Amino acid sequence: MTSDFVDNELDIRGLFCALWRGKRWIIGMALLGMLLAWIWSLLVKQEWSTTAITDRPTVNMIGGYYSQQQFLRNLDIRNGAAALAVPQPSVMDNAYQEFIMQLSSWDTRREFWLQTDYYKHRKVGNVHKDAALLDEMVSNIQFSPADSAKNLSDSVRLVAETAVDANNLLRQYVAFASERAARHLNQELTAAWAARTVQLKAQVQRQEKVANAVYQRQLHSVEQALRIAQQQGIDQAKTSTPSEQLPDSELFLLGRPMLQARLENLQANGPTYDLDYDQNRAMLDTLNVGPTLDQKFQTYRYLRTPEEPVKRDSPRRTLVMIIWGAMGALVGAGVALTRRPRA
Repeated sequence: MTSDFVDNELDIRGLFCALWRGKRWIIGMALLGMLLAWIWSLLVKQEWSTTAITDRPTVNMIGGYYSQQQFLRNLDIRNGAAALAVPQPSVMDNAYQEFIMQLSSWDTRREFWLQTDYYKHRKVGNVHKDAALLDEMVSNIQFSPADSAKNLSDSVRLVAETAVDANNLLRQYVAFASERAARHLNQELTAAWAARTVQLKAQVQRQEKVANAVYQRQLHSVEQALRIAQQQGIDQAKTSTPSEQLPDSELFLLGRPMLQARLENLQANGPTYDLDYDQNRAMLDTLNVGPTLDQKFQTYRYLRTPEEPVKRDSPRRTLVMIIWGAMGALVGAGVALTRRPRA
């Protein structure tokens, strides 16, 4: 059986003819969509980002902090307090780890934005809106830790509304984090210096007490031996044993003249100290002067210095214009099909 009409038949030729007749609608709507996308890209908030890559500083960058920290380490090694099986990280590593801690800290980012004109000019005076703006700016600074497996170094990325702001703000933030790290390291150095001073002072006092106790014991022994020699009238030595080998109870055998000379020698010289005591005294005199703090030494070095970005992150004008133009073309095609003449 045949039928004069066929339902659901797709007329490809008629479709393209209808679209061709409504090409003005399609082109016009596509251009309108692209124009709207271009206007929207001018009005919407722009985002530019720049990146800095950092590594640990060199010896000359941390200046006097290195020499003073190394002095404390050598003092610990000399006193046997740092005899560890695992080697300690270098002074540069410690300084850089403090810098990384500050660079990735939420508090550091927050305090940085609070003191910038970039944030102050965008405040509206509303507490909740300003807090939301501050949280957004804090999240605009993103830190990526190093990954040795992928051969990646530590990096930090900052997003701002202009390319110039992104570059300047990132440089300021890295310097701000380094200054905070230097301040914390100086505080730690001062505290460690004071602790070593107290420790060494106690050690010197202990050595003085021990030496004085030995001296008083020697002095008492010679005085007792001299008194016995005087009582017994011993004017000449009655033993051939060296005096260093005689016990204290037999010192009177050395005779009154020798004992008198030893007593006068002890009284003139006072307590006897070893070389370790003299070294500790010299160290203590150095520690008593106190550390010389460098307030602005650099705790990092750049592997990639921040520069003004050449491409905008958002909005991507070309991509948005293409998408909106395609959507406008589809809308224009729909209008062309609805306005086609009916059979």
